[in-house]
Amino acid sequence: MTTGDIDRQRPLVVGIGGTIGAVSSTERALCIALEAAAQQGFATRMFGGADMARLPLYDPRATTRTPDERAFVDAVRGASAVIIASPGYHGSISGVVKNALDLLEETAKDGRPYLADMPVGLIATAYGWQATGSTIAALRSIVHALRGWPTPFAAAINTQVTRFDDEGGASDPAVVEQLRLIGRQVARFAPLARVAAESGQ
Repeated sequence: MTTGDIDRQRPLVVGIGGTIGAVSSTERALCIALEAAAQQGFATRMFGGADMARLPLYDPRATTRTPDERAFVDAVRGASAVIIASPGYHGSISGVVKNALDLLEETAKDGRPYLADMPVGLIATAYGWQATGSTIAALRSIVHALRGWPTPFAAAINTQVTRFDDEGGASDPAVVEQLRLIGRQVARFAPLARVAAESGQ
């Protein structure tokens, strides 16, 4: 999985998610999904908690953008698919994830604005089941507003039940397979987004 320079020879899947501070369950879940996309021949780029923490609060009136903001927007512009992972905070997505998604307003006047025509995989983690459902619903609503296509399957992960490890696995093999399914689904639908981007539609 590439986390730095993007391999321009392969279609790109961008991962967005995590929390500020130590590597979280959300970020580990996102890594599993991205690895599955990489196994399908895609380049990947992840913007985790540390990356999102460097993004200033989105100001639509700002006339310049920081290098971190430009790197994030440029990566999404070059993507064929996106995977978004968020912890469930108070029944919805986290502020850092929402702030990153707000920055995509920079693409509003592009030939392909926002997440238009892109498959978008969704992952929610929470300490309990209730917040996972509402967080997935919030993510779906946001992706629709950004003109993206949420993939048929979304992963809702209860971290009371499932524990992630430093080796890229989890205590529940079924959860690992669900995350891999998200990576495979965005890879399956990404060629459609690539054709649309190349045609300027």
